[in-house]
Amino acid sequence: MRLAEKVALVTGGSRGMGRAIALGFAREGADVAVNYRSHEGEALSAVKEIQALGRRAIAVKADVGRGGEVRAMVDRVIQTLGRIDILVNNAGIMKRTPLLEISEAEWDAILDTNLKGCFLVTQAVAREMVKRRSGVIINMSSIGQQVAARNMTHYNTSKGGIAQLTRQAALELVDHGIRVNALCPGLIETDMNRQDIAQEEFRATRLAGIPMKVIGTPEDVVGPALFLASDESRLVTGTHLFVDAGLTMI
Repeated sequence: MRLAEKVALVTGGSRGMGRAIALGFAREGADVAVNYRSHEGEALSAVKEIQALGRRAIAVKADVGRGGEVRAMVDRVIQTLGRIDILVNNAGIMKRTPLLEISEAEWDAILDTNLKGCFLVTQAVAREMVKRRSGVIINMSSIGQQVAARNMTHYNTSKGGIAQLTRQAALELVDHGIRVNALCPGLIETDMNRQDIAQEEFRATRLAGIPMKVIGTPEDVVGPALFLASDESRLVTGTHLFVDAGLTMI
């Protein structure tokens, strides 16, 4: 098993890509802490699935955009599971709003969760990883860090910030034995965008711009995440792995 005896923390791990990654890590031998903010039932369900695989697991409630809650989450994971070897910064929210209609509150909500949250959790976990001189951090970004899209200004700006945060963290933590990379999915169907994809016009328009003509599922990011989390990528840090069916190559 590629992650045998490892402990992973997956933020936003109750649903979608986070849940798929948490289960994928467990299948490869990792114990997993599943972070959630509001979907407790789904987080507990994920924990049960992980435990059924013979791994340890806990559900930890925390708003990643609040420093106090982040520190309490990290403390609980370490107290319960012993350490954190792998962090997946997956927690994120999205809203489609035209640039001229984005309110200050909506802007703050997106940036606080997606970018500030990524920073706060990275910092808190890295401080613990430094003590052991070992660790892997995977930031879930998006093709939005590289390409623009209508009505996605705040979301894509947050992902652009994650791209640079990934480079900065990789550079500053490399001497401590910590690798930091970003995983950048394209169009993946999750609860966050399922209603949009169900609309025929939206679906057709998006597929027209994807060379492979495929809409991904959360399971499509599990293999790439396992690669970045395992020793198979021991020489990989500060990079961005696109899982986008070819969308960003044109």
